[in-house]
Amino acid sequence: MSHHTHILEKKSLAADIEKGVEVHSQKCYQCGKCTAGCPVADEMDYPPSMVMRMLQTESKENDEKLLRSQSIWLCVTCEMCLGRCPMEIDIPSVMDYLRQKSLSQKKQNPKAKNIIAFHKSFLNMIKYTGRLYELGLILDYKRQSLKLTQDMALGPKMISKGKLHIFPETIRNKAHVAKIFKKTRNQGEK
Repeated sequence: MSHHTHILEKKSLAADIEKGVEVHSQKCYQCGKCTAGCPVADEMDYPPSMVMRMLQTESKENDEKLLRSQSIWLCVTCEMCLGRCPMEIDIPSVMDYLRQKSLSQKKQNPKAKNIIAFHKSFLNMIKYTGRLYELGLILDYKRQSLKLTQDMALGPKMISKGKLHIFPETIRNKAHVAKIFKKTRNQGEK
């Protein structure tokens, strides 16, 4: 029998986050300043300080709750939490990582369906035109969310005031943008 002992690598979201975005959840000492400053904390099932605490436990149950939470989709990455954190913990990067993980494992919260539809529509516009095409974003979002008639009266007004362009403007080097999407997708599959 071998006398070598193998140190098992921790399989937890906290460990993944540490590797993926180099954010150490253990640095958080629960002062609560992130939650106090978060503009959407009241809407969240787990406010930012609770997200950090749940990551610190490194329990499968808490990891699962986070991936299925609404909180990770409500975060607007305004960076108020990061600005207030005495330990300078990059919570927006944590939330972004959790969103990607939630999507890749198909664990997204059903209440976040429209938020996710908007994210996908936004990325689709960037992917295909290299920049934001607002009308395309709206139409793609309507298609995905099925909120077809909501805000319809605003469209013609915005077009007439030059706020919405009927045809997309594209950038010159769309191939470069396509490479970024491909590279990001490949990294996410690792």
